[in-house]
Amino acid sequence: MKKILITGGAGFIGSHVIRLFVNKYPEYHIFNLDALTYAGNLANLEDVAQAKNYTFVKGDITDETFINELFEKNQFDGVIHLAAESHVDRSIHDPMAFVKTNVIGTVTLLNASRKLFAQKQKENKSFLFYHVSTDEVYGSLHNENEFFVETTAYDPQSPYSASKASSDHFVRAYQNTYKMPVVVSNCSNNYGSHHFPEKLIPLCIQNIRMGKPLPIYGKGENVRDWLFVIDHARAIDVIFHKGKIGETYNIGGINEWKNIDLVRLLCDIMDKKLGNEIGTSQKLITFVTDRAGHDLRYAIDATKLRTELGWEPSVTFEQGLEKTVDWYLHNQIWLDNVTSGAYQEYYEKQYS
Repeated sequence: MKKILITGGAGFIGSHVIRLFVNKYPEYHIFNLDALTYAGNLANLEDVAQAKNYTFVKGDITDETFINELFEKNQFDGVIHLAAESHVDRSIHDPMAFVKTNVIGTVTLLNASRKLFAQKQKENKSFLFYHVSTDEVYGSLHNENEFFVETTAYDPQSPYSASKASSDHFVRAYQNTYKMPVVVSNCSNNYGSHHFPEKLIPLCIQNIRMGKPLPIYGKGENVRDWLFVIDHARAIDVIFHKGKIGETYNIGGINEWKNIDLVRLLCDIMDKKLGNEIGTSQKLITFVTDRAGHDLRYAIDATKLRTELGWEPSVTFEQGLEKTVDWYLHNQIWLDNVTSGAYQEYYEKQYS
């Protein structure tokens, strides 16, 4: 039974990857390593918590002694590294937290992986370190005909994207210097179930339900490529199993939307679901001071992933957004617990 370590598995994207791997690969034992910070919530994984091929481990990826002991004890065959601080606004207020988790945490994992890989080599066993990153490392696009490709030069514009760019460079440096098998993927904005409600889509769903303002930065003209989180998990699965060592793969939804247009569509969907007159929720839209250093446009060219590994999105944005709205409306207890912070109190007691 192969042992796969997935970091950040209690978070938004990580929980979907955990669920996919646990259910799809009974021949793997999946270890979920998460520090259970504000974005980590084990309620995201209640449906697989008792699976025989799943183990949760609470721990901090920056704790070198803990990480070395964990790797030595379990002799992982692969690592899928998702654990990261990821909210741009938080990075503007506290850059050092992003340096610690995204840079130092990644290098701590790389060092433990390098030692383990050396052992695996002697035993003629395989090992892979898969680093999950973001399209924000590329900076901002200003030409509507431009797209991020795997060879686009890095130009990070926020403390968050700078920390992720640094971690990407370290991963590639370990492949070049130590010949450690790595792959990297850079994804566009994700949406879907279990998303922490400080992010745009779940925040708007919650605020519409409660009749609160929908804060939109600037004029809402910033453009993002939106990727359904289940499709992201599928892409990670394909890259982990079929990706070429040392390569980078961009993952995008092929689906660009201005923030204001996205929110208007979301308002109309919510009005239909709630039985409101169409246009009711749009009245809640409130424009606020733009974010410092706000990138204008991100757009991913996922041609390499599609042509070389055969991945395709499974839903249109409209379909995915409706599925997302349905999930939040039918999981109000989850949303209320996250919004109130009750989920943190529960797990702090359980794992203290």
